[in-house]
Amino acid sequence: MNLFSEMGAEQSTIKSYDLSNKVVIITGSTDGIGKSLARIISSYNPKRLVLPVRNREKGEKLFEYIRNSQDGKVECAELWDIDFADLHSVKSFADKFVKEVGELHYLWNNAGIFNFNVKKTKDNFEQQFQVNFLSHFLLTTLLIPTMKNSATSESPCKINFTGSDNENFGNIDLDDLTGEKSSGSFKFQANSKLMDHVYSNELNRRLQGSNVISLICLPGFVSTNAGDLPQYLLPLKRFAMAFGSSPDIGAINVMYPVLDATIDDGGKSFRKCEEMKVSGQATDEEFAKKFWEKCELLLRNFDPNLLE
Repeated sequence: MNLFSEMGAEQSTIKSYDLSNKVVIITGSTDGIGKSLARIISSYNPKRLVLPVRNREKGEKLFEYIRNSQDGKVECAELWDIDFADLHSVKSFADKFVKEVGELHYLWNNAGIFNFNVKKTKDNFEQQFQVNFLSHFLLTTLLIPTMKNSATSESPCKINFTGSDNENFGNIDLDDLTGEKSSGSFKFQANSKLMDHVYSNELNRRLQGSNVISLICLPGFVSTNAGDLPQYLLPLKRFAMAFGSSPDIGAINVMYPVLDATIDDGGKSFRKCEEMKVSGQATDEEFAKKFWEKCELLLRNFDPNLLE
């Protein structure tokens, strides 16, 4: 039995945590799971809660939501500008954070999109590939030195990726990483989530001995506004959402392994607060090494200064 198993369907927190000495980043905090996660984490009074946002108006609405909630504390939260569809914006955010904050204990890589149609970013990458994976690869890589300096053996730092069951439909082609030969937006989305899983596991292997660990959590089917479906599919979406978990439950699913002090060994995968077994590309170490190298090469070819 895990420590969240006794909670009711509408309960947002089960116990109080003291995060007053923790600096936290949560990406994708203006909607869905991330919105609930930001509110719940704010209730634990973190030292600093940095919320990267692309849309300032949505960020202010997030603050209003936290302020009007029964448990949230907006005083500890900060809105920082970022656009995951712009690699230079991600680089600027990371550089600013390292310079102005200089410590980081928990990083929730939660931002993600689902597109019905294939779209390109200003950097000319498929949007789901860049927003869901590549920009988080860049952001995390740039923040790792700060997390290593913030970690101790008594209090390890944790990186958590919000996964998706859609990864089961993914298959990464190292010779077509950006998907130029692929067709269909669902394939891009599935691959991007599988890439997060491969990256999380390989990242954890490379972090051995650093007191920083990497995890991935699949929250299950959650009722959110994710997806830019055409009008004629909206009734079907509304019907499907009736069977999903609430964003609060989804948030607790991705919050659990980070705040559970008994989980101090990374490279693990969770689904709905239970450790899960994975197979295929997500566990192939030789594949993961080649994948990492391809991602670094892709970023360096785009701009040699991104990873500096």
